Amino acid sequence: MASPPSHVQPLPSSTVKHLTDSFTLTELPLRYVLPATEDPLVRAPSVSIPTIDFSLFSSGNPAQRSQVVRDLGDACREWGFFMVINHGVPEELREAMMEVCTAFFNMPEEEKREYAGKDLLDPIRCGTSFNTSVEKLSYWRDFVKMFVHPNFHSPSKPSNFREISFEYSTTLRKMARILLGGISESLGLDEGYIEKALGLDQGLQVLACNLYPPCPQPELALGMPSHSDHGLLTILIENRGDGLQVLHDGLWVQIQSVPNSFLVNIGDHLEIVSNGRYKSVLHRAMVNNEGTRISIGIATGPPLDSLVAPAPALVESELHPPAYREMKYREYLQFQQSHRLDGKSCLDLVRL
Repeated sequence: MASPPSHVQPLPSSTVKHLTDSFTLTELPLRYVLPATEDPLVRAPSVSIPTIDFSLFSSGNPAQRSQVVRDLGDACREWGFFMVINHGVPEELREAMMEVCTAFFNMPEEEKREYAGKDLLDPIRCGTSFNTSVEKLSYWRDFVKMFVHPNFHSPSKPSNFREISFEYSTTLRKMARILLGGISESLGLDEGYIEKALGLDQGLQVLACNLYPPCPQPELALGMPSHSDHGLLTILIENRGDGLQVLHDGLWVQIQSVPNSFLVNIGDHLEIVSNGRYKSVLHRAMVNNEGTRISIGIATGPPLDSLVAPAPALVESELHPPAYREMKYREYLQFQQSHRLDGKSCLDLVRL
């Protein structure tokens, strides 16, 4: 890992984009420089990523459907992460979502500040890093997050943001429910167990757009640190495939998605519901000095006031005792969002 610059001082900036647009940077400002103990370049050799053929969930061939459910269970158990192909989401919709997200970040700073938000659970919140109020280190990332279900919220600018994000989030909510149905089956539960037990018809769906501008010294910075996601599933697209790493078998694996695919990882609350049979996956965002990376994630979770606990059918007094206590989703989310990200430490709140 290269030595951090000793003389570069922080520059006045509200966001990373403002910083990179306003100054010609040849070295990284100190507040973004990782401690020497955190090497962002450790990675594994190329490996095969689990791939799920989404079209097989609606196959009229029972054997094909059974096989894709088994494949999904294997991916959740062995990786906590998989790629979805043949999903039927129009590429034009994916591209439109990426374009309107880009347009949002290109708006003047004063317009984006309208959506800064004051509370961690504000339905629209725009900012930088993760939680600057508690972080000693800043991450090379800007974001806008919005709650899109059960009530839909969206910035009013750009003018087409609301229409496109509504269609996109509605489409991906259907995908998430089908995937969660397959996951329920793979756990030996009824297909509709997770949806009914957690009341997903009123579940929280969050759309998060992330911007990672070119970084002058990418070997010294991270876009986002190692963390797992709250909720059940996160479904992601990105405009370039050089930024996501997943921890697998103790090594950081660089993820390369195929065109017109989605990347999916399971979250902490699916680990809880499965009583630890499926583990949420640690992942992190890398940065580069060549071009802007944008990722758009849709997180699906239960209603904010739902109590989440292991499925009773997956708790056995001797072989599989309960590994997690029940906790309200709102409380878990507030704790995670109000602290700095630190791996899977949030799960310690509910671990027995």
